Amino acid sequence: MPHYRSDVLIIGGGIAGITCALDLLDGGKTVTLLDRDEEGSFGGLARESFGGMFFVDSPEQRRQGIRDSRDLALRDWCSFAEFSPDDHWPRAWAEAYVERCTADVYRWVRRHGVSFLPVVNWVERGEFAPGNSVPRFHIAWGTGKGIADALIAALRTHPNAGRLTLCFNHRAERLALRAGRIQGAAGIDERSGAAFEAEAEHVVVASGGINGDLERVRQNWNRDWGAPPAELLNGSHRFADGRLHDATAAIGGVLTHLDRMWNYAAGVHHPRPRKPNHGLSLVPPRSALWLNWRGERIGPQPLVSGFDTRRLVTAICGQERKYSWQLLNRKIALKELAISGAEFNPAIRDKNRIGFLRDILFGNHWLVNEMIGHCQDFVTANSLPELVGKMNALQGDQSVELGAIEDAVRQYDATIARGESLMNDEQLRRIAHLRNYRGDRIRLCKFQPINDAKALPLIAVREFIISRKSLGGIQTDLSSRVLEGIGRPIEGLYAIGEAAGFGGGGMHGLRALEGTFLGGCILSGRIAAAAIDGRMSFLKG
Repeated sequence: MPHYRSDVLIIGGGIAGITCALDLLDGGKTVTLLDRDEEGSFGGLARESFGGMFFVDSPEQRRQGIRDSRDLALRDWCSFAEFSPDDHWPRAWAEAYVERCTADVYRWVRRHGVSFLPVVNWVERGEFAPGNSVPRFHIAWGTGKGIADALIAALRTHPNAGRLTLCFNHRAERLALRAGRIQGAAGIDERSGAAFEAEAEHVVVASGGINGDLERVRQNWNRDWGAPPAELLNGSHRFADGRLHDATAAIGGVLTHLDRMWNYAAGVHHPRPRKPNHGLSLVPPRSALWLNWRGERIGPQPLVSGFDTRRLVTAICGQERKYSWQLLNRKIALKELAISGAEFNPAIRDKNRIGFLRDILFGNHWLVNEMIGHCQDFVTANSLPELVGKMNALQGDQSVELGAIEDAVRQYDATIARGESLMNDEQLRRIAHLRNYRGDRIRLCKFQPINDAKALPLIAVREFIISRKSLGGIQTDLSSRVLEGIGRPIEGLYAIGEAAGFGGGGMHGLRALEGTFLGGCILSGRIAAAAIDGRMSFLKG
């Protein structure tokens, strides 16, 4: 039986685990890092992500004249989080992240060669409660893949790389506890089928969340959303199955807020799936009409992305059938259609400046053609009756009502035709507001009608709720130490990243301001390493 021995065992090779390993190597520790995936997928879900990161008072913000502060950011965070009085550790982690994200995350990744697009994006502005008061979403040049590649390169070329043991295809299943202190872990090498043991004085759980297991997602479905949808897509990592959550709970660790998830409302089936129910998360076009399963416009507050992602999910889950349609045309799609993640943003991922500018200036033709041609949830037509016929054929029934869609389109287009000063429609008011910020204006049509002969074909997109990130997880203190039921740390055991709800068992509360996921992985990983090294000055921030 293979037996590994090191000062520290890290379970999970995502950004949190890699970050923790880097800082531990800086301190001269010997580290064993176990990852269940293939070596070519080293970096976890971050490798597939868009690479947006939340920072406060960053150089990019300052260059744009954006005045931000920690006090303002914390106010926005707590407004969106809706913390309860019992959320001591989640709130403490939120305060720590806002206080430290620029110094200990931004500057750290910059030192490792990560750069960001010059225009900061403005997401999660808030709808019925304040969200981001100013733009804070910094997109990495190279996407999440670029961040992962930079940190992996730093790991492999580290002066103490000889102290690091990397083990891929290793599925950890159990944690070993003796006399109240962690001793290591055990599991299976999935390539050979052989059992293994790993011994260490300190164990760091960095295995991700639970959202890759759709059955577990359904079991923990938030009560605000009623019953889970009949069809749910998977946009999480295929090994984010909560196995190490169970192992932690089995030795006394506390799990909190597992019903809090960051799911998205506009999921479509991946044209070339690599796992069951593989979904893609569209960035919903703001100029499209968002319709329910019958073809009625969802309201009374129209659905528009960029303000409150959770509200979009809640509104769709409040329908009789928990899926939706977006109705647009090719002109809107070319300007506004986007998909979250590295795979469908090759110009940013590959740092192709010419390609990036081409897509912004002339429209994202290749993406629109790819989705129309290969995604089963896209249908096109040159008239509304033809389009509705195709929508019903796709769904396999007659649920979409032509009259409902014709009425929604007629009213929306007529409002646009009255002129900007008379556009008494909440969606159009939102578009006018969004266009005031240049980061949105360059990717947003100027009051484009739907049924426009010059913008054909019409496009309908069937969209499902897509599981993505866990906002709850293993409860930790501000040193990333796992806590047991009475609030005492389990000696030698740490949890970081999504496994810890990105810190404290749920630092985002009910909603996230976006960009805080990768940042939370990095900050919690660095804090765990500092705690293991005994670097008290870093732990105090």
